[in-house]
Amino acid sequence: MDEAVYMWTVTISHREIFERYLYAGAITRNPDAFAELFTEDGIYEVPLAGDRLEGRAAIRAGIAVYQVQPEGLGTVNMELSKVVLHDTADPDVFIAEIDTVLDSPTADSPAADSPAADSPAAAEEEPAVARRTMSLVQIFRVRGEQIAHLRDYFETEPRAAAG
Repeated sequence: MDEAVYMWTVTISHREIFERYLYAGAITRNPDAFAELFTEDGIYEVPLAGDRLEGRAAIRAGIAVYQVQPEGLGTVNMELSKVVLHDTADPDVFIAEIDTVLDSPTADSPAADSPAADSPAAAEEEPAVARRTMSLVQIFRVRGEQIAHLRDYFETEPRAAAG
């Protein structure tokens, strides 16, 4: 009796793919690392903005522009931000539902280079921040360990976080 030979392909989980995506995009803001997450013919699409980037070179160049734009939005508060991943009936597709909390200094915060910022009282106080939330839904289609197509639906302006 001939034994069947099986070729097993072990791929990383949807959560691992998403965590790599998050690290390259939101945390390190590295356009090269971000583009490498995609297949050579990968697509990054932002339907609400009418943007579609096809291929790694276009994704690399386009995401570099996106990563410059949100600087004025604030710093991502990883502790308060929330992510829920949803698997689908198609093993190559998963959905990320994200509420990103952004913190920005307010006018009440002393500037980092001001004398008030160096005072003992300022060191003990929490800086005044404006907290806003941006909601996103992302649909990932993967091929192996890479993203083949990502549709990124997000609010163009964050809203004030609920108190």
